[in-house]
Amino acid sequence: MTANNTTAEIVAAMQAAGRIAVVAHVRPDGDAVGSVLGLALSLRAMGKEVIALLEDGVPENLAFLPGTETVIQPGTEPLQVDLAIALDTATHERIGEKCKALLDPAPLLVNIDHHPTNPGYGTLNLIDSASPATGQIIYNLLSEHGLPIDDAVRQNLFIAISTDTGSFQYSSTNARTHRIAAEMIEAGLDTSRLAQLIYQSYPLRRLELMRAMLNEMQFRADGRIVSWNLTQKLMDDIAMLPGDTEGLIDTLRMIDSVVSCVIFEDVPGGKVRVSARSKDQRVDVSTVCAQFGGGGHRMASGARLKGPIGEAAEKFLTALEHEVRRID
Repeated sequence: MTANNTTAEIVAAMQAAGRIAVVAHVRPDGDAVGSVLGLALSLRAMGKEVIALLEDGVPENLAFLPGTETVIQPGTEPLQVDLAIALDTATHERIGEKCKALLDPAPLLVNIDHHPTNPGYGTLNLIDSASPATGQIIYNLLSEHGLPIDDAVRQNLFIAISTDTGSFQYSSTNARTHRIAAEMIEAGLDTSRLAQLIYQSYPLRRLELMRAMLNEMQFRADGRIVSWNLTQKLMDDIAMLPGDTEGLIDTLRMIDSVVSCVIFEDVPGGKVRVSARSKDQRVDVSTVCAQFGGGGHRMASGARLKGPIGEAAEKFLTALEHEVRRID
């Protein structure tokens, strides 16, 4: 991995640029959207011209965040920017084919992330694998250097941190995470309202997804692995939208016997998206995902396999079962 740059070097690059593009990974989650908008809003308050760019746009479940109306999806027109900033994106390619093509001409790329598998693909890199969320890195960067943090910035960064820590439940959550939340509350942030919007405002189709998952989940390794196949047919039947599956896997994690859970999801092009979680430090799902060209964190990782979904699931689960049985 490339050595990290200092936060002062990152900030200097931002201050020197007039026109900045901020981007995150495809199929953006709360950390991706919240980090992009939190940083973009702060940079705009500094007087910068900022383009917030997401290949797949903002999912419906995050549309309540301030600034989402400014997010654009890549078109065919070239973007002339002084600086591109990739957030929460473990590999350069994951910003998306169209975003990458638009931003490749940028003279400088800043890469800010918390995934330990990030190779440091930026011109400047700030990778903190000890941080539970990229939103936490952004908040620390802004606060350390006295950059603008208003209520809209706090809302976005709180959602980034809350969603990537499982509402402050995951083992990656640290003391600084709680201190940041406390600082935000002291500054007047209404965290109760945000929690209601993100965790208690689900569309009916999400509950239909959950019902299907609970009816169809499969166990192996003496109940220590649970998995579910999310098929294209089910997605079509309930008119599923991006973001509807966010956090669903946490329901599978709740089962007392389970040490690892996986959701397999049909995606375009005959591929299958794998989302894997562990709740035992001895079971490293990132090593299993790496066997299939994926990666991520020890306790939360992903990969993409060739379909059909049943065959892909069996291949992955066989490898995962081998990892789980190592702890016997």
